[in-house]
Amino acid sequence: MVTFGPAIDVRPLFPRERRAMLELLGGLGHADWARPTVCPGWDVHDVVGHVLNDHMRRLSSGRDGYGGAVFADDETLPVYLARVNEKFVRASRQLSPQLMIELLDHLGPRLDAMWAARDLRAPADVNVSWAATDLDNPAWLDIGREYTEYWVHQQQVRDAVSVPGATEPDLMAPVLDIFARALPHALRTHDRPEGSAVHLEVTGPAGGRWGAVRRGGRWRMAEHAGEPTARASMDQDTFWRLATRGITVEQARGRSTVSGDPELTTAITALLAVVA
Repeated sequence: MVTFGPAIDVRPLFPRERRAMLELLGGLGHADWARPTVCPGWDVHDVVGHVLNDHMRRLSSGRDGYGGAVFADDETLPVYLARVNEKFVRASRQLSPQLMIELLDHLGPRLDAMWAARDLRAPADVNVSWAATDLDNPAWLDIGREYTEYWVHQQQVRDAVSVPGATEPDLMAPVLDIFARALPHALRTHDRPEGSAVHLEVTGPAGGRWGAVRRGGRWRMAEHAGEPTARASMDQDTFWRLATRGITVEQARGRSTVSGDPELTTAITALLAVVA
């Protein structure tokens, strides 16, 4: 899967990320659960309910083969996800914080076991639409996307209650790495000569450098992309918030340094790594 770059195995990190989340949630007061988050209309309780939904949904489909909710007529993926996510979050408002903590603690290891049984290079259970819409994805990318989902929601809760954490490089770096795999898709509408390259640099302890090159009529991840046609650099906090739209594209561009082909730098700094 040259298009997506080298495989990354995040499976050993799920228990650590979850432990940090559970310790965070266990220390929250009653008022903290009602604090608003960056997710429109959702407070901390709602975000935790959404994480619980993710656990249940992936176990139901990936382990048990249960189809669950179906698309309505003419419903796009973003509209479908918004509908089913909101439906579960509303239902989860009946659950106590303690019960949700206990459910996450109970279901997490079962999800870990499901991931552990996967062949990372086999086809993904669920394709990652923000990485490619016309190619089958490898399982490692799907699993990596799930890790980013849990990490980001933990950060959204931490932002809401002003408790930083879980940003150690070994926990955060894989999130940035997976998000960078959205680079070819971000560039997809920009046709350039064969061999054209772009570089993305994310600064900070968890940061790194990534490249994409135009080969065979499409953009592909490339570790050695050659002299770039366009460059963009931003710090690690800006990058993950841009990729998840925790900040606007305009805010991210104000915090970035770019050079080269302006259309390509505009595309890089609009990179999106969530379904929206």
